[in-house]
Amino acid sequence: MAEPPESQPSLVRRLGPFDVTMLVMGGIIGSGIFVNPAEVARHVHTPLLIVGVWLIGGLIAIAGAFVYAELAARRPSVGGQYAYLRDAWGPVPAFLYGWSLLLVIQSGGMAAVAITFSRYFLDLTHLGVHESVPAVAALVLLTAINCLGVRAGGTVQTVLMVLKIGAIIMLVLCGLLLAQAFPASADAPPPPAPPLGTLAAIGAALTPVMFAYGGWQTSSFVAGEMRDPRRDLARGLLFGVIGVVTLYALVALTCVVVLGPAGLAASPTPATAVMRLALGETGATLIALGIAISALGFLSQGMLTTPRVYFAMAEDRLFFRGIAAVHPKTHAPIAAILLQGAAATVIALSGTYGQILSYVVSVDFIWFAMTGAALLVFRRRDPAPASFQVPGHPWTTLFFVVACAVTVIGTIWNHPVNSAIGFLILLAGVPVCLWWLRRRKLGA
Repeated sequence: MAEPPESQPSLVRRLGPFDVTMLVMGGIIGSGIFVNPAEVARHVHTPLLIVGVWLIGGLIAIAGAFVYAELAARRPSVGGQYAYLRDAWGPVPAFLYGWSLLLVIQSGGMAAVAITFSRYFLDLTHLGVHESVPAVAALVLLTAINCLGVRAGGTVQTVLMVLKIGAIIMLVLCGLLLAQAFPASADAPPPPAPPLGTLAAIGAALTPVMFAYGGWQTSSFVAGEMRDPRRDLARGLLFGVIGVVTLYALVALTCVVVLGPAGLAASPTPATAVMRLALGETGATLIALGIAISALGFLSQGMLTTPRVYFAMAEDRLFFRGIAAVHPKTHAPIAAILLQGAAATVIALSGTYGQILSYVVSVDFIWFAMTGAALLVFRRRDPAPASFQVPGHPWTTLFFVVACAVTVIGTIWNHPVNSAIGFLILLAGVPVCLWWLRRRKLGA
């Protein structure tokens, strides 16, 4: 990133290693882990496979963390993944990544989580308002906080992340120590499926697992505001992802021990069911509070990190120049933050966020695969060792890229119509990108 003139305000480096680790974990852990174990149990039916699928997904996530850690060491740039795609594949794929983030992936995800937060918040408070009211209020509040600067946004994110971890630990300890374990004899597994059937079931179960693990890449967006991005982002990615894998596996184990495979598969809210068995209605209330905090923490992380992609696009003159404006006092990209808050709010109010999210399932993992492949490009261009290197490269990197590609293929196979709509939304950005490139060439 070029140094701006002294009179021009710029982003400042205020995030340390603990902040980065909390950002990584906060970008991954949303409200899904409290629900997704049931979705996994509907595809695979034995305790070993239910927990094992989460560990398989964890291995893919750890491989991805290794890849992103080396990318961070080689490209400690504002915009993170956007910068990796730009430097490896050119401006068009990078722009389309930002385009899909703004229109669907990040804004739609934040809208969906905001509604989740609202539903649990209303269950706890019994306020007689529409669910869109607390959702929009949460988005507006977090937008305002992040406009105060990266230090304010990072502090709020860290506090919410610590509370989120506390809620998960509470679920695990109460489930394993206070709730009565489900008798294995009462929930016998179905007969073994043929090998191909088992593999297909594992593949289907991996879809919600991989989505639950997604999000570590968003911490790279704020690399330009880390004190030492080469060191801190690499460490934060590794510690954060490993921490999440541990928590997720413990939650899956707790749910299957307490509810049994069939009971877990039948429960729409397994975390609530576990806590109700452990502590009665008090437990159900406590976990509802934990889920609301977890959803709020995800929103806080998204509002802090993703606007830096739009900022980087504007710096590259592939977006409105005003989006690259930095407030002289807070050193925050306020215009980019307001854009993200507005987009998420509009989708939350539209009521179509769930449908929109299903459009981009395959598109999201295309970017993961292309970003992993970017490391192969950078290694070929510059074989000199970076401050962090992927263990087992190129096999580890190829494992991550292939796993993401398989996820894309599986999603297209299972949801062809929604995948096609996702690709149409993505391709709609091509003429927009070409227009911005033409403006840049003409010096407009």
